[in-house]
Amino acid sequence: MVYSVSDLRLPCSPSVYSFNQSSFNASRRSSSFSLLLKKDLFSRKIFVQKSSYDSDSSPLTVASKKVLVPDDQGEGASSLTDELESPSNISDDPQVIHDVESEEMEDDTKIEVEEQESAPKELSTLLNRKISTEKSEAKPRTIPPPGIGQKIYEIDPSLLDFRQHLDYRYAQYKRMREEIDKYEGGLEVFSRGYEKLGFVRSEMGITYREWAPGAKSAALIGDFNNWNPNADIMNRNEFGVWEIFLPNNADGSPAIPHGSRVKIRMETPSGIKDSIPAWIKFSVQAPGEIPYNGIYYDPPEEEKYVFKHPRPKRPKSLRIYESHVGMSSPEPMINTYANFRDDVLPRIKRLGYNAVQIMAIQEHSYYASFGYHVTNFFAPSSRFGTPDDLKSLIDKAHELGILVLMDIVHSHASNNVLDGLNMFDGTDGHYFHTGSRGHHSVWDSRLFNYGSWEVLRYLLSNARWWLEEYKFDGYRFDGVTSMMYIHHGLQVGFTGNYNEYFGYATDVDAVVYLMLVNDMIHGLYPEAVTIGEDVSGMPTFCIPVQDGGVGFDYRLHMAIADKWIEILKKRDEDWKMGEIVHSLTNRRWMEKCVAYAESHDQALVGDKTIAFWLMDKDMYEFMALDRPSTALIDRGIALHTMIRLVTMGLGGEGYLNFMGNEFGHPEWIDFPRGDQRLPNGVVIPGNGYSYDKCRRRFDLGDADYLRYRGMQEFDQAMQHVEEKYGFMTSEHTYISRKDEKDRVIVFERGNLVFVFNFHWNNSYFDYRVGCAKPGKYKIVLDSDDPLFGGFGRLDHNAEYFSFEGWYDDRPRSFMVYAPNRTAVVYALVEDEPKVVNDLELVEIPETVKPAAAEPVKESEPDEESEPLDS
Repeated sequence: MVYSVSDLRLPCSPSVYSFNQSSFNASRRSSSFSLLLKKDLFSRKIFVQKSSYDSDSSPLTVASKKVLVPDDQGEGASSLTDELESPSNISDDPQVIHDVESEEMEDDTKIEVEEQESAPKELSTLLNRKISTEKSEAKPRTIPPPGIGQKIYEIDPSLLDFRQHLDYRYAQYKRMREEIDKYEGGLEVFSRGYEKLGFVRSEMGITYREWAPGAKSAALIGDFNNWNPNADIMNRNEFGVWEIFLPNNADGSPAIPHGSRVKIRMETPSGIKDSIPAWIKFSVQAPGEIPYNGIYYDPPEEEKYVFKHPRPKRPKSLRIYESHVGMSSPEPMINTYANFRDDVLPRIKRLGYNAVQIMAIQEHSYYASFGYHVTNFFAPSSRFGTPDDLKSLIDKAHELGILVLMDIVHSHASNNVLDGLNMFDGTDGHYFHTGSRGHHSVWDSRLFNYGSWEVLRYLLSNARWWLEEYKFDGYRFDGVTSMMYIHHGLQVGFTGNYNEYFGYATDVDAVVYLMLVNDMIHGLYPEAVTIGEDVSGMPTFCIPVQDGGVGFDYRLHMAIADKWIEILKKRDEDWKMGEIVHSLTNRRWMEKCVAYAESHDQALVGDKTIAFWLMDKDMYEFMALDRPSTALIDRGIALHTMIRLVTMGLGGEGYLNFMGNEFGHPEWIDFPRGDQRLPNGVVIPGNGYSYDKCRRRFDLGDADYLRYRGMQEFDQAMQHVEEKYGFMTSEHTYISRKDEKDRVIVFERGNLVFVFNFHWNNSYFDYRVGCAKPGKYKIVLDSDDPLFGGFGRLDHNAEYFSFEGWYDDRPRSFMVYAPNRTAVVYALVEDEPKVVNDLELVEIPETVKPAAAEPVKESEPDEESEPLDS
């Protein structure tokens, strides 16, 4: 597989990178690998300002000063006069910018340098620019000011016992908003750090800025200057920001050609170090080399991808197809953005999912990290193609009406010294906490200091970058539990006691960051979706920030998948219906959850998918329809469908499936890797860098001669039933039966009645099930349908009429046939107009209509299904 950058094609080779490399090449000047022909070098002017940086000074110390910064138009230096404003001058008005969502027009951005005040943190006036976007069809977007943050106590009065902590948390959030407003021009401006840091192109040239306060000297090196560390020396301002301006060449071309390799060489407390710029937009591993190289990515206008389709509206019911581009091919290879666009997106649409969540987008030098050890936060992974290829993928998804969510990693970073942020300027505490607090002992990664002004700028800008530049529709934030607690959730069993959430173990700085990023995302993109991966059950997690919450739209209901693995290890006779229901419904009131039976986590080496737990080695020999099935296969297919449906039916307001699990993908996921030698001398065998288990066998689900096909057909039918009836977000939910003897679960969602018979042997004729509304019911989904690999024991033409009388605490009921190991969904057939002819619709007379349903008061969940702590 190859991908191209501009006109050069690069073979994609597996990375064999070590996380713990701390050495670096102090004399990288080879130009043997050049993405584009290097143009002749011309003399260039450097506009700089000499200033001092006092690392020991208080971050809140503010002095009135004049700061010279390069004019972005390249014509000279501009003077910015800093003046302190009194707190009374801070405006409470929302920040207003303009919506630049029109896909048919290019952004025309006008940058004006205005007088601003000095920042209280490491960096301030240099980045304070008012940016007005001029567009004829612009729509205003706002980031509302902080609210009072008190509604959480109305939602959950038990939080009043922890008011001191929660009010302090909200006060810290408000303080940060006020300081950002005062010293940076507001959260809207603050979150556009990528417009000032990193490489910024203007009509007159390229400005490069980097925050590296620990460095003693810095120079920009790369193919463009033959890696000469003396050619383009940078100067530092008093906030530790290094800067250089490179005017255009005499012919008007940029001083750094598109596709050139670039790095910043710094003299640091740890020695001479070549680093990939922290704000780099693309990085590539050259063939035969281990380190990555930063790439100056700025293709000509005619080569840039132009979005053609608007973002889809956020669906009420979120059905997510979790995916990984690299392993999305049936072939043992690293797949591409283009192939995913052409082959996988239509599959997702056909299956009935309305959102795709893509993993491993941010560049990561170690492929086997599954994308969770990020090295370059602003760069899409080059293994799968170019940034423009990714844009094309997202645009195609939007054309199909599919939201694109990014699995974003802000919980930690790779400890890779050469390619990432670790020891970037030669110091341990640049972007991260120092000492043990800055290292995750289990993940072998670095932990951000969320109390640092510049870390906030970096991460907030990163979250905005992917929404603005690539038009992602939202995020699944990884590892949020690790962020919110100083203990990172390690060896902590959360019991639901509120003392576990609100105390000294809570990292308030991290929680405030999550509040800020949700505030920024939802302010600028009200339709954007944010999902937090939290296993702790933090109260207020999915309550809006203005009401005192953390601000996520959804929490991943992670406990469900763990519970299913626990249950699958038991005999059928030991399955408890009440335990299943409790696990699925155990979530906080007014906080939405995304439920899943299994995600990528359950498919990794060392674990097994649900299908493999159920059918194991029989999947290798008895999945062909022309061969007799086995009891294990029959049981596995039946329970696999039931587990997915009951999880979607009761588990949350959204649903997630990892690609391939819809048809019971066999085996596990194992990324290509070599042998690993631990510090104690123990060797963990690798797999010879094989891609055999790092792919998705979609051909199995599509083959009409295999039983996988039936499992896939059921998943597709399940998604389409949810699309039609919207049961996941129905306001009406009632669990009427959890029968341990019969092994039956019955519940209502909306006008649907779900009947699950988990019994391994017993089928029930004339089984009575309760319902709320009167009328006729019909089967809309039957897991025993032969199409799904079942035995066809139900008549889909049968009609089921309700009759009056309380049963299972329901005012009405009807009789059904409930075969063993079968799930059936019954829908109320609503009154419909009677067609008399092609031109006229006549309403059915009132006298022949069923009696109107009496309003049914929603009952409180019973003890086992009452929302508790996750």
